[in-house]
Amino acid sequence: MVDVVDVATRSRMMSGIQGKNTSPEVLIRKALHARGFRFRIHAKQLPGKPDLLFPKYKAAVFIHGCFWHGHACRYFKVPQTRTEFWMEKIGKNKIRDNLQEKALKEMGWRVLVIWECAVRSMKKEKSPLLIDQVADWLINGSQYFQIDERTLEPTG
Repeated sequence: MVDVVDVATRSRMMSGIQGKNTSPEVLIRKALHARGFRFRIHAKQLPGKPDLLFPKYKAAVFIHGCFWHGHACRYFKVPQTRTEFWMEKIGKNKIRDNLQEKALKEMGWRVLVIWECAVRSMKKEKSPLLIDQVADWLINGSQYFQIDERTLEPTG
């Protein structure tokens, strides 16, 4: 299938995609800050540069985009152009995510992954539930935790 926009337009569109300070990330940060949680952002000294770092709770939080990290939800669609390129890129992202999470755990950090689909659901009707789960995990949580739209419950 042919792309619906020309190469220059697609390039401009792709270069505008942010890697940090995304809208889901900012939304989560504001909600947690309002609840009294204090954190650092994009800790360069740790594997994966976690989106949020809570040293008090020894917790690292990643807010993953469903497309870029290959989440099995309705927001991940395999592109119809350059399919092999995209599948290889997303596959490498998933491998890198696993290695970074493993390295953080070995360093004694707890890891939380919040998927973009959960944040989108939060914006619609489940706002307090997602932040409640994140807050509860920070205070009482396990070594690893994942939240997505299907359940807004731990999946890992």
